[in-house]
Amino acid sequence: MTDRFMDDLAAALAAQGMMLRGGFEPAPDDIVPALGDGRPARTLLLVGNAGPAIYRHFFAADESTGKAANPLDRWTRRVISPIAAQFGATALFPFGGPPWHPFQRWAKRAEGLKASPLGILIHPEYGLWHAYRAALLFDREIALPAASTAPHHPCDTCADKACLSTCPVAAITPEGYAVKTCAGHVVDRLGSDCRTTGCLARRACPVGPGYTYPARAMEFHMAAFLKGQGLGD
Repeated sequence: MTDRFMDDLAAALAAQGMMLRGGFEPAPDDIVPALGDGRPARTLLLVGNAGPAIYRHFFAADESTGKAANPLDRWTRRVISPIAAQFGATALFPFGGPPWHPFQRWAKRAEGLKASPLGILIHPEYGLWHAYRAALLFDREIALPAASTAPHHPCDTCADKACLSTCPVAAITPEGYAVKTCAGHVVDRLGSDCRTTGCLARRACPVGPGYTYPARAMEFHMAAFLKGQGLGD
């Protein structure tokens, strides 16, 4: 596959505030589904975002102002599906299951990331301000840049680990994330800061501050989190 193909694909994604996030040639233990005609996928490319760019596009779209459920998911499917068709790919998404595709496993395979104490995969440049929105499956091999065999994991060298001490209700611990404790605080009046400007523990991470999401996006995601916990409108 030519460099022009990858450049054109990257440009089409960038026009929606998204980017390519690595890829790999699927192996059986990657749990990559077969293509529609039953043939195995030969290449998987991950699509994601980092920083505020995606939200400039999403909040300008009709989905963000409507009352229908899962507006970001619906917008993502709407803009990615024609891009996949244009470039001869099958699109998979981390929502809309079952089946639920193992996007975190694929991200670790593609970019060599690992989870932070918050459960979010941490990136050495973007920190916690990134996500994976889709995967593109191709029936042919695509030349991919060599993946780093020893990526830098910021948590391994972080002395302060402010994410473990900043949460007002100690919902982030070395043992895991206390979801119910977090949600109970966020929905309370004392949790208004987390609810409107984003998780304090996430914001305390020193990695990638230039990619922090805008306040409107923080509030949007917190509202979705509370709704998922049965606490939102």
